[in-house]
Amino acid sequence: MDNYDIVVVGGGIHGAGVAQAAAAHGYTVLLLEQRSPAAGTSSRSSKLIHGGLRYLESAAFNLVRESLRERELLLRLAPDLVKRQRFFIPVYPDTSRRPWLIRAGLSMYALLAGMGRNVRFQSVPKAQWDELDGLRTARLQAVFQYWDAQTDDARLTRAVIRSAESLGAQCVWPATFEAGDLQGGDGCRVAYRYRDRDHECTAQAVVNAAGPWAVSVLQRFSPPVPAPTVENIQGAHLELRGGVERGCYYMEVPEDKRAVFLIPWHNDTALLGTTEHHYQGDPSDVVPLAEEVEYLLKVYRYYFPQRRADVLAAWAGLRVLPVTRGAAFKRSRETRLEVDDHTHPRVLSILGGKLTGYRATAEKVMKRLRKTLSSRAPVADTRELPLHADD
Repeated sequence: MDNYDIVVVGGGIHGAGVAQAAAAHGYTVLLLEQRSPAAGTSSRSSKLIHGGLRYLESAAFNLVRESLRERELLLRLAPDLVKRQRFFIPVYPDTSRRPWLIRAGLSMYALLAGMGRNVRFQSVPKAQWDELDGLRTARLQAVFQYWDAQTDDARLTRAVIRSAESLGAQCVWPATFEAGDLQGGDGCRVAYRYRDRDHECTAQAVVNAAGPWAVSVLQRFSPPVPAPTVENIQGAHLELRGGVERGCYYMEVPEDKRAVFLIPWHNDTALLGTTEHHYQGDPSDVVPLAEEVEYLLKVYRYYFPQRRADVLAAWAGLRVLPVTRGAAFKRSRETRLEVDDHTHPRVLSILGGKLTGYRATAEKVMKRLRKTLSSRAPVADTRELPLHADD
């Protein structure tokens, strides 16, 4: 029977990040992915590497600061995967956040990012408004431009997995986590199915990075690991014919004041998203709802009335959020790390989180598992490991 220090369940960006971090810390790692890397939410995000400007309204300063630090790190480590990008915020009479408030928020954003040349913001002169990809100028009061970054989330995930493998991690797919037995010894006996064959191994710890399947994974342990109070929130994106050349657009939905982004994409197309709907079915079956498509197109037509709205593709992903009252849009995006035993954790679940912060989250996972894992000599530092595109 094979023995590993850590078994990671899930080949999305967080599972990939943990596999890389664990291998960098000198541990033996097995990553199990049920379909293929980034087949779920990690290929259906908004493709943004950002600090989360809107999180400043909920005073999530630590989250924004960490995300901005990770953004700069990824721009250095993965220059062919993560690109700095202009973002535009248009302001109209019915925009809830007035220019003075947006200016204050952008000032704080730049301050948390270090006030460098590449993080400053500006007001776009009125003489340049007609150059903004057809943005509606009627009753337009102001346009702010700031900097964040953009990526291809699936390619980034695959790059992190290749980095983990180069450090010795074993990553297999399609492989299904079948059961975890916590009843004997200090570790866990793991049963999984790979290439139509049943396999078993042991691990000192199991990291549940299964995203919207996380609760299902916890139900397969014996004795059962209590499931956290979370729910899956569906978010849809549309791929539209015709690119946007100037950058990304941060648009406030007139009806509910949510943020929707329009960003450049491949082959002269643009991505529009996202939405928020409660989802209770099989995560594998999630698809955009007709009302989500119409919701996004309505926002698009409001801000870009002269552009055609030809939908080339639509898809939906799932976010794992804590169960609380109020709109999902206003809930915390802090990553939750839940363990079966605080003194000697053998099962750690990653719940929620942001694409941008995957590396920092992985390092926090390793810190939480320090009491469980045997001592190993680090072989690398994830802050210095370059990431390369697969083409």
